[in-house]
This record gives sequence, C-alpha cells and structure tokens, in this order.
Amino acid sequence: MSLGQHLLQHLEPWRDAPGWIVALSGGLDSSVLLHALATLGREHSLPPLRAIHVHHGLQSAADAWPAHCERLCQSLGVPLQVMRVHVEPLASIEQAARNARYSAFAAELRAGELLLIGQHRDDQAETLLLRLMRGAGLRGAAGMPEARPLGQGTLARPLLELGRDALLEYARDVGLQWIEDPSNADSRHARNYLRHEVLPQLQARWPAASANLARSAGHFAEALALLEQLATDDLAVARQASPFAWLALPSLALAPLRELSEARQRNALQAWLAPLSRLPDTDHWVGWVALRDAAPGAAPVWPLADGALVRAGDRAWWLAGLWQSTPSAPPGWSNLAEPLRLPGNGELQWHGPVPAGAVEVRYRQGGERLVLPGRGSRDLKRLLNEAGVPPFVRARLPLLVVEGHLVAVANLQNLSAIAGTLRWRPPTNDRCLR
Repeated sequence: MSLGQHLLQHLEPWRDAPGWIVALSGGLDSSVLLHALATLGREHSLPPLRAIHVHHGLQSAADAWPAHCERLCQSLGVPLQVMRVHVEPLASIEQAARNARYSAFAAELRAGELLLIGQHRDDQAETLLLRLMRGAGLRGAAGMPEARPLGQGTLARPLLELGRDALLEYARDVGLQWIEDPSNADSRHARNYLRHEVLPQLQARWPAASANLARSAGHFAEALALLEQLATDDLAVARQASPFAWLALPSLALAPLRELSEARQRNALQAWLAPLSRLPDTDHWVGWVALRDAAPGAAPVWPLADGALVRAGDRAWWLAGLWQSTPSAPPGWSNLAEPLRLPGNGELQWHGPVPAGAVEVRYRQGGERLVLPGRGSRDLKRLLNEAGVPPFVRARLPLLVVEGHLVAVANLQNLSAIAGTLRWRPPTNDRCLR
C-alpha cells in the first residue's frame, strides 16, 4: 500500500472535517506528511489543508526553521502559520516544550478541525520504552493513541503504523528536503538516548524490535479500552446526582466505590481523574485510601498535580482553579436588578422584591445568626450543618445582609427571612489540557 493510500484509509473518519492542519516542524516526519497530504489534495476531495509551525525559541538554529517551512509550504500551495511560544523552565525541557506546543495547537484548533502529527512507529516504540523505564502502568504502556480530542478538535497520528524507513524512502523518491534538529543528536535527553543508544542494540539482536514494541503498545491500548469500559460501568452508580447540583463540580458518591475491589477502585478513579489531572503514581494512592476511609465528620484532602480531591459527607469532590484560592471580599451591590460579579467567586442574582434598607453581600466570618419565620433566631453554622452544605463551600457562600442583619443565604431557599431568592452561580473548575 502506498503512503497516499495509507493516509486515505486512516483519515477516512475525518473526510468531512472543516479543515486539516499539519503540525510542521520542518523535520522528516512532518514534511513527508504535509507533502503526501498536499499531493492527495490535488487528486481527491479533501478538507482544506494548512500548516502550523511552532517556534520554541530554545536554540539559535531554530531561527532558520520558519523560513524553511515557509518555502516548503509555498512550493505545495499550503498556507502556513508560525506560532512563537514561551517554554516554562521545568526540570524536563522536552516536557516543557511539549506542553507549550500542544497548548498552542489546542488554542488554535477550530471546532471540528483535525490536527495531524507526523509521529511514526519508531516514535511509538521509543515512547513505550521511555514510559516503562518510568514505571508506567497500563495507561502509559498503551503509548500514543492514534487519535484523541484536543481543544475544539481532534489530534490524529496517521503514520503510527509506518516505520521511519518508509518515510525516508518517500522523501528521497520525491526529492524532499528537511531539517535535522541538532538537539536530536544529544543523548543527554532521555528519548534521544533510547533512539541512539538503546534501540539500535535491540534491533541488532531483534530486527523487528521497533515493530514489536509498537505492536505491544497496541495490545496494551486494547486492554486499556476494556478497563475503561469496566470503569465506565463502575462509575455509573458513583456518578449519582449530588444534592447540591448547583455547584456544577465533578463529584462521586463513595459508598458504591467501597463495594469494589481495591484494583477496580483505582481503575475507576483513574478513568474519572484522567480528564481532570495528571494521574498519581503508585505510592501516592495512599491519599485515596485516607480520604475513602476517613471518619464521617472528617474533611480530608487528597492533593493531586492539577487540583485536589476533597471529601464532604460521603462524597468526593474535585476542586481546581479558583476553588483552591480564597475569594476577594464582595463588592457593593447598589442595584439588585443587575447581576453582581463576585471576584474569584462567580455571579450573584436577586429574584424578588428589593428589600428596604442598606444592602450588602458578605461571606461567613463566624457567629452569624438568621431569624427564620416560625423558628426564631438560629445559628448559621448549625443551619448549614443541618442542610449538609459541604465545608469547602461555606467560606465562599454569599450571604445577603440588610441593615446589618443576615436575611438570606445563596441557593438555600429555606434559609431566607424575606421574600425573594438569592441565586449564586459558583465558579467552575479550571480544567487541565490533556
């Protein structure tokens, strides 16, 4: 099968996408991918094709690469966009550059568009080895998926079944020129060490090593799909609606999870947490056990890479972004007919007759009391306990005060001393790009 036929077969599900975008580094893989797609576009009805080159600014040699990519795109009649990104100074410069690159791609993708990456079978073999050396579980051993959601679109790797030799042969046949990144020869980087020092020795002993490693990643991916289906079934009951649906935060009921084995609990939680945070390593799972088995009145917190899992009652809640900071004091609310933006804490609205007197919004400080019809003056802390309001919500729950007296608690209609409803739309979690 020719490269063109291979691409048509693997990209068939996205033939109706509004656009195809090639992530063009200027290297062999992405250059071959762009050339082959541009050639196919002259023979078949395909979505509009364009390219994006991300300039990381990490080495002086890279300053010439945008011009090379521009020449290639001009020769093929493909529009090119050059994006400059800031790379955070992390311990792994490779990971930092990757984070910056994929964030740029995600921000640029329009609804339904397909981002095409030129990674191939040898890259998959390297990825598997690299992850195994880091003690990866099944999710890591499954390697790079052929396709996954990214931003408003989809990321696809249509070359994962082809070895680098096939791409090299194509490039030579069509007279294609490409960039050789000098950093790819630096074996101090983990992936380069595997590429130049480890894989050649494996292939000298087992010529099909790369193909077999990539095939193993495919088997792991198939097993992972089965575990994810099991996780979906196990999570179905745990996802039961919270009594505080207005919080709009991810949460799980703990009782159904306790009925599962330890391994199935971890499997279900990994599937649930995957879109929310980088997953914990093996040793860090002790935090889940502490949260799950805490006393009913406790409020343990399990910190994770991109947020925290917090227990309230017999439920675990995911908190990230604004929920991990203390909101600023509420501003004045001169016109109750208009919504009030609360800094770092969502939005507040009043529905009902405008109360007479000086109105202000406050957060709990302790000692507040609310006079309720037929119940007299009640301590707010006790009332919130009776309502089962999660402790992590209470410090940011808006309170309506008139002439110095508490008269209404947001979103708790039964805790109101006057006619009307105080509706609060809390902030949502900031979600990490996976």
